[in-house]
Order: sequence, then C-alpha cells, then structure tokens
Amino acid sequence: MNTKELIKSKSLKFTPARESLLEIFEKLSKPISYEDIKDSISMDKATFYRNMSAFEKNGILKSFESNDKKRYYELSGSMHAHLICTKCNSIECLHDIPQELFNDPDIEGITIHGKCKKCKQEN
Repeated sequence: MNTKELIKSKSLKFTPARESLLEIFEKLSKPISYEDIKDSISMDKATFYRNMSAFEKNGILKSFESNDKKRYYELSGSMHAHLICTKCNSIECLHDIPQELFNDPDIEGITIHGKCKKCKQEN
C-alpha cells in the first residue's frame, strides 16, 4: 500500500505534507524526532506534532520519549525493543528480543537504557 492509500485508509485527509512525512519514515526505518528532520521538511513544529498525533491515533506511527526528553517516532509494525544510550542518547532498534515478551497486550514497548556499542568501545 502506498502512502496515499495508507493515509486515506485511515480516514485521514491526504496532504502532500503528510505524504512527505511518511516517506521520510519509510526511508529512514529508525526512530526519529522533529529535530532529526526539521531541516528536510517544510512545516513548522506545531504542524509536525499535529500530524504525528493524527498518525499515532490512527496506528500508523508509535512514539516514545528518550533520555534527552525528545519524542521519537517510528512506523508501527513489528514489535521490537529500543536501546537508548545513557552516554550519547543514540537509539538502536533491537530486533533480537524474544517476541513472547510482546504477547501481553498491556505491554506497549520495551526500552533498555545502557551504553551503545560505540560508547562501550570508547571506555
């Protein structure tokens, strides 16, 4: 399903801005914040967050807050955990976590805090 069909299938109004946002998420395939993409989009912060909220309410995106108090978004889909580095605040998707941990419908996500591989090597 292309982005236009996806947006319309969720009964959302299709706009070029929404299409370009979803295309960014599809290309990057990692959690991103407003600060990560603000220079590559032509919308203000309020419009960005309004669209993110609409996407989240309709199950297109999911989000979480990191150590640096930024909200990160990613496409909904496969359940996986995230490692947030306590030193550099980088975020890694962890796909090797046993899926049975996600079988409980009350678990919305798993976030692990620790040092990333790069920061471990620096010590």
